[in-house]
Amino acid sequence: MDEVTDPSMSVLVEGHQWYWNYQYPDFLNSEDEFIEFDSYLIPESDLEKGELRLLEVDNRIILPELTHVRFVVHSGDVIHSFACPSLGVKCDAYPGRLNQFSILINREGTFYGQCSEICGILHSYMPIVIEAVPLEKYLSWLQEQ
Repeated sequence: MDEVTDPSMSVLVEGHQWYWNYQYPDFLNSEDEFIEFDSYLIPESDLEKGELRLLEVDNRIILPELTHVRFVVHSGDVIHSFACPSLGVKCDAYPGRLNQFSILINREGTFYGQCSEICGILHSYMPIVIEAVPLEKYLSWLQEQ
């Protein structure tokens, strides 16, 4: 993998059957722990008007726009693949191995992806949603965590 030099922040991604876990190791919450959360598919019966079927999640990755972000990807069980085509990203997640990539999102927006490895029966139910927001909104989101 390419070496990622001098990122402004990092996001750790861990694939599980069948959800993603995200950790922001550069930021601490009110209990002095890394900001961390799981992200699951929202069932079709719980979708609100305008949300995308099989692509919407309960917890999105929130990132500030115009910020160099390093993603470190691995798996807790089987091979997964963290893919977000609209950002040009696809990185395999292997148990016991760390892979990395970096992105710089130059505009606000919501970017959708999925696990693109056949990791089991529910592999198509592992969506990824990355939301790029202005820095002020990102800092407000951090305060809420």
